[in-house]
Amino acid sequence: MTDATAPAALLAALGALLDRVRTDQMVLETPGAPAARANRAEIADQLADYVVPRLVQLDAPLLVVVGGSTGAGKSTLVNSIVGEPVTESGVLRPTTRSPVLAHHPDDAAWFQPDRILPELPRTAEQGNTSYALRLRSTPLVPAGLAILDAPDVDSIDQGNRDLATQLLAAADLWLFVTSAARYADQVPWDYLRRAAERSTSVAVVLDRTSPDGLVEVRGHLARMMTARGLSDSPLFTVPETAVGPDGLLPSPVVAPIVAWLHDLARNDEARQMIVAHTVDGAVRHNVLRAHDLADAFDEQAEAAEQLVGAVDRAFGVATESVAASVTDGSLVRGEVAARWQDFVGTGEVLRSVEGKVGRIRSRLVDGVTGKRSKADDVAAAVVHDLAVLLLDHAETAAASVTDAWVTSPAGEAIVAARPGLDRAPRDLRARTERIARDWQQDVYERVRAVASDKRLNADYLAFGVPGIGVSLMIAALGAEAPESTEALRVGRRVLDAIVTPPVLAGLVDDVATDLRSRAVEVVDAERRRFLDLVPDPAAVREAQSSLRETARRADYARHVDFLDEQLGTHRQGGGG
Repeated sequence: MTDATAPAALLAALGALLDRVRTDQMVLETPGAPAARANRAEIADQLADYVVPRLVQLDAPLLVVVGGSTGAGKSTLVNSIVGEPVTESGVLRPTTRSPVLAHHPDDAAWFQPDRILPELPRTAEQGNTSYALRLRSTPLVPAGLAILDAPDVDSIDQGNRDLATQLLAAADLWLFVTSAARYADQVPWDYLRRAAERSTSVAVVLDRTSPDGLVEVRGHLARMMTARGLSDSPLFTVPETAVGPDGLLPSPVVAPIVAWLHDLARNDEARQMIVAHTVDGAVRHNVLRAHDLADAFDEQAEAAEQLVGAVDRAFGVATESVAASVTDGSLVRGEVAARWQDFVGTGEVLRSVEGKVGRIRSRLVDGVTGKRSKADDVAAAVVHDLAVLLLDHAETAAASVTDAWVTSPAGEAIVAARPGLDRAPRDLRARTERIARDWQQDVYERVRAVASDKRLNADYLAFGVPGIGVSLMIAALGAEAPESTEALRVGRRVLDAIVTPPVLAGLVDDVATDLRSRAVEVVDAERRRFLDLVPDPAAVREAQSSLRETARRADYARHVDFLDEQLGTHRQGGGG
């Protein structure tokens, strides 16, 4: 056994194409996605199961996959061609579930799991209980040839049909078996059409045909083959014949097929020509299909752009609204305004600010005595209202996005798979409250930092951190207010009385900017929650471009004429 290998450049190019095809996913449920996914799976399967392993092992035995219609007598034919029962046959359907690969003992090493059909598990079990490859060694199969009995292409079992597709795509030569009753069926001809498209070498066996109708049926079948690009494919006939006690057809009935296969096994050049023809056709066909797959990413990219656009529009509005709402004074209303007024006592504070600070000092420093101060009540109200504001904007944006998404198949599928997507997540309220409290703690830290400045007047220190802190929060919440309410004016005048104008301006601006930044981060996190469900359109376009370039390089490597060089054959089918 030798290991003739295709040129490294071609193997590298096809390996890269296989990796690229496996990597690029069609994640969005666009109208063309099911067909594109099926195309992608078929490309990956044939490259992995056949093209790459065959190019690595050009001297491996010729793999003849016997496939065909239900009830065509395929398993009986395989046993008769081999000369002994190697696969089970019967009237119950489906019969072939564990495909059997019969080979000469000297060729056993070629069929280990790391070589031909590496993606298909092996089994030593007798019977049809698993979708795995059962190896059968027998000296009756000539060296250099292997015969694989595949499931019916039109089996009632979906697993059988999938396995048949996988095995036929891995064939060097497809021996298609049909009968007088089934030869015109559509499903088998769909497979034959695909075989012709990728230049797979095909031979056809017309089985179980009565002698009276043999000439007519054979002529019609030959015309159908010619019309479908299979005029050069051998056509064998096996008349309806009773099997012997061993379950085999009489030797003369299958002698032409056996002789042809044995001639291929003995004739290195003929065998190499079949391999060359099939491999080159498979490479050419899969390169073309890779370009089709790349084209399908246009639909994915357009859908992604549409979905991302809806997110950007909805959350763009939310971001602008939140950034404005946290500093335009709208939060200094309702509960916050009531707690603030209760804390400062508007009339008294104004008189105290203009007169003696000591009259309200007790309001501001209750916290240091261990009691809950009214400053804490103001802070709690701010936390609550900030959380409600952010939650409301997040839910409004989420509802807007889902309303837009359900108008397209891709978006509708995402929304349907995630109930409650139009609502804010359950933990958002807790997260927004934590962000609001973190902001408040940062305000207090700023107050403490300013308190360390020896140049500040004693009134600043007398008011205490909680009192100054909540006053600064109220001023920040109204930093961009178009009109100053009484509550905002009170907060500002309290600060004016105890903080110098330059320090106050810097404090209010810094605290307001910090709050806007934290609020916008909440909205951005919710935006990312939606964007994480959609592929980045730019990444889709990049993957599309990379797939096209990888396919182009594989086609270029194919045109090096490696098959002429390695196998001494000439391409048939060209193109690409």
